[in-house]
Amino acid sequence: MALSRPVEWRIDDRPVGYEAAVAAMEERVRAIRQETTPELVWLLEHPPLYTAGTSADPAELLAPDRFPVFRTGRGGRYTYHGPGQRIAYAMIDLQARGLGIRAYVYGLEEWLIRTVARFGLVGERREGRIGVWVRRGRTERKIAALGVRVRRWVAFHGIALNVEPDLGHFDGIVPCGVEGFDVTSLAAEGITASMPEVDSVLRAGFEEVFG
Repeated sequence: MALSRPVEWRIDDRPVGYEAAVAAMEERVRAIRQETTPELVWLLEHPPLYTAGTSADPAELLAPDRFPVFRTGRGGRYTYHGPGQRIAYAMIDLQARGLGIRAYVYGLEEWLIRTVARFGLVGERREGRIGVWVRRGRTERKIAALGVRVRRWVAFHGIALNVEPDLGHFDGIVPCGVEGFDVTSLAAEGITASMPEVDSVLRAGFEEVFG
């Protein structure tokens, strides 16, 4: 469902600190709820860091001193953010759109699936494994993650697509609590894409899924 006010898009070309990003999202969510500002999709990168969602198990933080670790109110477990990974923080009014939380999460997955499809990859959902997965032969690898928090029916946080991050940085955690599977990226799958190209595809995919 499209709203009367178009979604605003913001792109940061320099890494944004995690705490600053969360504070900005919190402020924007309040303004959206008060109907003083439109929804926002914010595209950015973070410096290397780990985040712990509401279900994070301390045993899954394998290298606690490697990068800063931030507790966060989004759902999920541990994840990594860093250069070469495109974060899309989406501040979306679910109530105005008539979306339930499950439908919204499904839409985020669809957004990612359509995005990687534009680069020639088949992204798939997996029951019990959050995120979007690609196959290479019999091997499945995670190429994108998502996590959502909802306050008074305004959703925030969002998705993380691995474009060309240092995949070794994921070794310090059990990503999203899923053991036995590797993480991949567009670059690792043989796809060369600049961030502006990825951003353009993300925007088109968002508009296809959410209007």
